[in-house]
Amino acid sequence: MAHIIVVGNEKGGAGKSTVSMHVATALARLGHKVSTLDLDLRQRSLGRYFENRNSFLKSADLTLPSPRHHDLPEIDASTLKPGENIYDHRLSAAVSELESDSDFILIDCPGSHTRLSQVAHSLADTLITPLNDSFIDFDLLARIDSKGEKILGPSVYSEMVWNARQLRAQAGLKPIDWVVVRNRVGTQRMVNKEKMQRAIEMLSQRIGFRVASGFSERVIFRELFPRGLTLLDLKDIGIKQLNISNIAARQELRDMMKELNLPGVEIDF
Repeated sequence: MAHIIVVGNEKGGAGKSTVSMHVATALARLGHKVSTLDLDLRQRSLGRYFENRNSFLKSADLTLPSPRHHDLPEIDASTLKPGENIYDHRLSAAVSELESDSDFILIDCPGSHTRLSQVAHSLADTLITPLNDSFIDFDLLARIDSKGEKILGPSVYSEMVWNARQLRAQAGLKPIDWVVVRNRVGTQRMVNKEKMQRAIEMLSQRIGFRVASGFSERVIFRELFPRGLTLLDLKDIGIKQLNISNIAARQELRDMMKELNLPGVEIDF
């Protein structure tokens, strides 16, 4: 049975596709069979990432460990019963097809509330929510007072995760391991950074998620996308001497993978 990882956040620009690509590729490099799905059927950032990767590897005559990316299968609407949703069937058909030949299935959700995203969250064994270090992004998880010190209540995304957890419990499935990954955290000590840390720690205890470190803001991620590469591919394409920023980013990936604590995964890069 494949372990299903869902990368979700209803706000755009949080780094979902970057996190998805790096987690999936890291797992593939560690010897696991990894399949990926992109549920943003319009923008397709993760899908485009893999298209870029395949084009670059072909042009450079290279073979690198890579996940297998899949599109959702088409479903004949005439086969549906009254009240059935075609997107439910497209996602369930994809997962059913991939489960027997995958150790991990990673699903990248769109930065908005969609039926596909809602269903995907209920399938998650591990839910990764990238979150920028900003109270604007924090509002996705919870409402907070004007001083940034008191949690007033959960927001719509947290309620969706709660509903997904309830569905899994009713189906007798194990609970979702929800991990909030803090992205673009500043390196300097700042008042906002410390307030965010306190707020996230308070909320994690209140609604039940773990906190993991993510990626700092770095130019390297924008440079990697057109070639579909990750931090782990740099030496394989002939970059023998990594600069300080690249070394730091690679360490951030290592730390994040360790903190995700995925089953059967030992980090050795």
